[in-house]
Parts: sequence; structure tokens; C-alpha cells
Amino acid sequence: MRPIKPKKLAKKSVIGLISPASSPEDHSQINKGVKYLENLGYRVKLGKNVGKNNGYLAGSDEERVKDLHDMFKDKNVNAIICIRGGYGAYRLLDLIDYKIIKNNPKIFVGYSEITALQIAFFQKAGLITFAGPMLASNFSGNISSFTEEYFWRSITSNKKIGRIKLPGNNKLPGINKGGAAGRIIGGNLAVLTALFGTDFFPDIKNKILLLEDVGEVPYKIDRLMNQLRLAKVFKKINGIVLGRFVNCHDHDPSKKTLTLGEVMDSYLHNLTIPIVYTFPHGHIDDMVTVPLGINVKLNATKGFVEFTESGVK
Repeated sequence: MRPIKPKKLAKKSVIGLISPASSPEDHSQINKGVKYLENLGYRVKLGKNVGKNNGYLAGSDEERVKDLHDMFKDKNVNAIICIRGGYGAYRLLDLIDYKIIKNNPKIFVGYSEITALQIAFFQKAGLITFAGPMLASNFSGNISSFTEEYFWRSITSNKKIGRIKLPGNNKLPGINKGGAAGRIIGGNLAVLTALFGTDFFPDIKNKILLLEDVGEVPYKIDRLMNQLRLAKVFKKINGIVLGRFVNCHDHDPSKKTLTLGEVMDSYLHNLTIPIVYTFPHGHIDDMVTVPLGINVKLNATKGFVEFTESGVK
């Protein structure tokens, strides 16, 4: 399917806010995030069901998918930012009308469990979305200038972002030599692998695979990486960008375990594709927004990732 770019965000545009997964534990974070956006001059529209709770879900499946549909159909809304991840986006995938998404392309932002929606939007509607900061998770607190710079540049400018400049102008460490190019797809590792065997798992042929995760101990990362191996994912893609894997270690020092690095090395060191790691993306303060579906280049020898086009038009 031909990729679709949403229109760039203009000043004083309307930003819609929805909770397609979980609600924040502290609902004051919603107000703080809204204030942040309004102080920048944007207008904000809350989904009708924002603030609801249904156990670990932000309302019923029907309520959450209605907010999603309504925001995409609303001609006054220019961008949609998810309030947080958590769990629940998976449950909406077969309830979504993807014609609505395709016929009303808009900036759509989130990460973590929101990966499920972003992969489905690209697979079913061709929409380029943005793996970037969310309202409660990022905009309700002291967001870093690094995160702000890459986020707002990604959604307000149709100029290509180019080579990602790392803090301190450092190089990314690499596994295997050489470079690769392709459309970048992926996001959260656990979310991606849970889509195997469904109509929503992405076409990964010749893609650059982005992976990040949080709170998964090494043996669980091992299981997830082995699932990718058994599905022959590593033989189909052009390269891998490993983001940050936060708190992915065993907290019990008495347990016998492999380290995260040992797990990753066991799956990746024999591959022939270029791989870079510790790319600043994931559950971290200094985060690069990644327009999922755009063309990128990576070079494991020189240690860089380059966005060769914009995510908006």
C-alpha cells in the first residue's frame, strides 16, 4: 500500500487527545499536558470518553474506538496525540474502520503499547504515524528540550530531518559493518511480536526494524527475539535500529540469568545486516520522534541514523 503523509501542523491548530489504551493513574496529568499545549498556542479537544476507567482500560472498547473514529472524522482536528500507553490498544484493532483513517489522514502520535495502532494504521491504511511523546507520559512534566526539538520539528516541518544528532555528537555503536536503507517500521518489541499470526502484522520485507521495550527481564526479551528469529524476520529486513531497553534486567541478584546484552548478542551477532543500538528512542527522557513508515538510512560502520524524508507534507 502506498504510504500516506498527513499535513504538517500549523500554528493555532487543534490537537485532539484520546486514551485508546489505559488512563493515567493521576488524572491531573491530563490538565497539565493540556496546559502545556495551550501555552504553545494550540487549541485542544478532548475525546468525549477521556478520563474514564474500566479496570486497566480507559473505558470500554466501544468508547475508546469511538473517540478514535470521532477524532479522525472531525475536520477541525489537525493532529491526534495519545494520552498514554499501558494496555488496550490491541483490543481495538478489529473494531477500527480503516477507511476512516485512510480518508482522513492526520498526525497520530504515541509509543509503547500505541505501537499496535501505528503498525495497523500503516498496514491497513498506509498512514505514516509518529512514535513520539504522549500527553500524560511526557507533556505533563518537565519534558527535555531534546525531545521537544525533534517532536515539534517532526510534525510542523515538511523538510527532511536528516541525520539524527545525538547528545554530545556521539556515534551509535554498531553490530556488523555497512549501511542499509528502507522504510522504518516497528516500535515496542513485545507489542510487535504479539501481532504475529494476525492481519495486522506489518509487511517487513526490505524494511528497517525499530525495536524498544521497558520492564522486560532478559528471559522474556530472549523469548521475543527468538519469536522474530523463528518467523524469519531477520532474513527479510534490511537493518535494525535498537532503541533503548529500559529496566530490562532481573532484579533478583540471586537468580541465574543472562544479561540483556548477552541475549541480544546471541541473536544478532551472526546476522549479515547492519545494526545500530542505543538509539535515543523509547521510555527515556531524551527521545527522538520517529515517523514510522518513512525512508531512513542507517550506517553501522559510521554509527548514524538518517531520516531521508519528512513524515508530513
